[in-house]
Amino acid sequence: MPSFFSQAGAILCKDLKTEFRTKERLSAMAFFAFLVLLIFNFAFKPGSPIMQSAAPGIFWISVTFAGLLGLTRSFTMERENDCLMGLLLSPADRGAVFLGKMLANFVTMMFMEALILPLLAIFLNIAVWEHLHKLILPLFLGTVGFASVGTLFAAMSINTRLKEALLPMLTLPVLIPALLAAVETFRAVLAGDPLSEVSAWLKLGAAFALLFTTAGLLLFDYVVEEWDG
Repeated sequence: MPSFFSQAGAILCKDLKTEFRTKERLSAMAFFAFLVLLIFNFAFKPGSPIMQSAAPGIFWISVTFAGLLGLTRSFTMERENDCLMGLLLSPADRGAVFLGKMLANFVTMMFMEALILPLLAIFLNIAVWEHLHKLILPLFLGTVGFASVGTLFAAMSINTRLKEALLPMLTLPVLIPALLAAVETFRAVLAGDPLSEVSAWLKLGAAFALLFTTAGLLLFDYVVEEWDG
């Protein structure tokens, strides 16, 4: 029987092949995030002090809501052709299924962020490129935390009739610590502060990501029992 990580890798490859073959989810997420940035571009004067202060929040607002759109789709596509039943009947470890789905969501979101960061710099006139090397760690931690929570709650809501509305209601309150850490770290980096000054926020983001990734690995077995019900 394949190892735990081999099983997770197979799920990851399956989801990424499906996504990059159709680009349906990524294109919808990127377009939604583009619209959010465009709206804020007209709401505030680009390059103004208020825009400099609001830019981290605007970026993570666009990432969060576009990411929720993609998370809903990540499990909805499994319902086609009884793929959910196939996952239930497979001998794969349930934790490996969660890890593979979470990593696929993480990679998709990182691609989306790579697409909208240049738009953030262009539309809002924010100096992103000179601080990009410092942004990698905060982006990584924030995206891992989002993907772990979102994947778990997307699996929980897949069989509900109002899953598109239920997923944000479940996810957003839990994500508050991770989003606060991501926004404050992003703001400090754009202000030119060293990462050592926001080490507490980085530790919070890392702890959040680790906590919910572990929780997903342990609880996903109980979540998939509801799929069969």
